[in-house]
Amino acid sequence: MKRIEIIANHSVEEDLLEALALAHIARNFTLIPTAHGSGRQGRKTGDTTWPEENFILVVWCEEDEARSIAEVVASIKTRFPHEGIKIFVQA
Repeated sequence: MKRIEIIANHSVEEDLLEALALAHIARNFTLIPTAHGSGRQGRKTGDTTWPEENFILVVWCEEDEARSIAEVVASIKTRFPHEGIKIFVQA
């Protein structure tokens, strides 16, 4: 089993979830709707100074599905190169 964590800007949430659904992968997931922090794309704290926010998508899956999820995330990153989109895979 693999644990996938995707942390991304809210602006790509709908596109990502739609792409995963169209690929028939990551059907069982946990969505943490609001995440604040700081990364390469800057701070996201949901306040007046840094108004943007992230979300976190967590998926437990088999290795073949993990590869497919990574491919979908890569395609979303290509479509939205200036948004913060990160994927972490743990064994």
